[in-house]
Amino acid sequence: MAGILAAPTIISEGDTGLALLTLLILANTAFRSLRPLPVQTSPRASLTASLELIGVTACVAATGYWDSPLTICLLAAVTVTALACPLRFSAMLTLGAALGLSIAYCQQQQFVPEALRQSLIWSSELALTSLAVSYAQRLYGSASSIAEGSATRIDALSEANALLVQLHEISQTLPASLDLDETLDTAVEQLANLFSADALALLLFDPTDGQWKTRRRRRGRPPATLALEDLPAPLATALDHRSVVRVENLLVASGPGLTPSSGSGIYAVLRARQTNVGLLALEHSDTNHFTARDAALLASFVDNTALAIDNALWFGRLRTVGADEERNRIARDLHDRIGQSLSYLAFELDRIIKEQRDASPETITALRDLRVDVRGLIGEVRDTLQDLRTDVTDAQGLIETLENYLSRVETRSALNIRLEIRETARLPMPQEREIWRIAQEAITNIERHARATDLHLLWVSDGKVFALEVRDNGIGFATTKSTRLDSYGLVGMRERAAGIGAQLFVDSTPAGGTRVRCKSVAR
Repeated sequence: MAGILAAPTIISEGDTGLALLTLLILANTAFRSLRPLPVQTSPRASLTASLELIGVTACVAATGYWDSPLTICLLAAVTVTALACPLRFSAMLTLGAALGLSIAYCQQQQFVPEALRQSLIWSSELALTSLAVSYAQRLYGSASSIAEGSATRIDALSEANALLVQLHEISQTLPASLDLDETLDTAVEQLANLFSADALALLLFDPTDGQWKTRRRRRGRPPATLALEDLPAPLATALDHRSVVRVENLLVASGPGLTPSSGSGIYAVLRARQTNVGLLALEHSDTNHFTARDAALLASFVDNTALAIDNALWFGRLRTVGADEERNRIARDLHDRIGQSLSYLAFELDRIIKEQRDASPETITALRDLRVDVRGLIGEVRDTLQDLRTDVTDAQGLIETLENYLSRVETRSALNIRLEIRETARLPMPQEREIWRIAQEAITNIERHARATDLHLLWVSDGKVFALEVRDNGIGFATTKSTRLDSYGLVGMRERAAGIGAQLFVDSTPAGGTRVRCKSVAR
């Protein structure tokens, strides 16, 4: 635009060089109209704008400095520079152009007052233009940032809304129950209806000890627990290939199956979240019993079953977390009600004993014994409530929690306790809380059931890899008896370990003590 305004003057003067420079500026103006610079600072835009300002300044200097008809083009060049360059850089360029032209012009005019006044006017106009455009550019940047922030928030809300709608739709299709036992029963029932099999088994992987556990079976007698290396060849093949395996004759090299007398079988791995959740085995006494159609049907069955089982497993782990919150609520409720009621009962017994001056010695003795029992019960209730409410927090890490708890255990029991700590960094709090509950369960078992005299607890952690070991010299138990394992709360400990990606190992023999180990899985 500035070049267009200067064109009539140039044409009227008839200066060929001036006309050529004007045409050059007009061409650049047309190009920049089609390809404008972005209204934001960037190295490339700053370099382009600087070169344009330098070029226009050179054209003005070549055609008479402040007397040049192209001087007005400087305002456009300064405006572009202020928009495309940082404030300090654009101010320096504008000041340099104004000083260079002013000094050269004043020297040419021998520093007459009119030349000084002309230089001051044009320099002021350039400076004011640069400042005004820079301020406008800053306002534009702030408005753009606000608009981008609003757009980002709108996008996030839109995504959240879409996710909530999807979750609602999914919830309508979920089974009525997320209970693991019900899910397994349903899966086995469906398999029995779909296939003609003499033996059926559903195994789940236990990440805490790396074993495969037979959780459901129909006919046949598969082992209750299988290590990876003990899996029958067809199941191991299905696990390796992550697909359905059909074996027409189990009585030759490809056998035997889970049931030694089976003649044929189909086997599949249950996978969810890229993880092996379980294994399925269907076997028949006849060879060549299962067809390719049976294998295809089983392949279409396993995906939904794997997801249902995985959902039930995770729901059980979440329920464990909810149980911890319920534990704290119950502890507070017991403290407020039963604790105060027992204390009141003890005070009443003291008062009754003091008022029974004429009572028989036997009555006084019985009342005093009762008072001792009540006070002992109050102590036990207080210890229990304190144990229930003890937890890992930001201020109190796992080490402090274990130290305080073991101190109370040692005070109220005859155990000789040794605590060994090798921690260089804390774990995330959710992991520490689960490890604390595992350690608490193991210590409680020792205190109540082990009849031990020594307890040794080892804790090792570098913030990523960890290991917990609780060992005693008590009476021990046979780890092959599942009912005994359940009664000692080991199922809950295994679930907690699985929830934080750890493995739990229990080593015990009758009269040989017990060792409980929980360690992170190597990745």
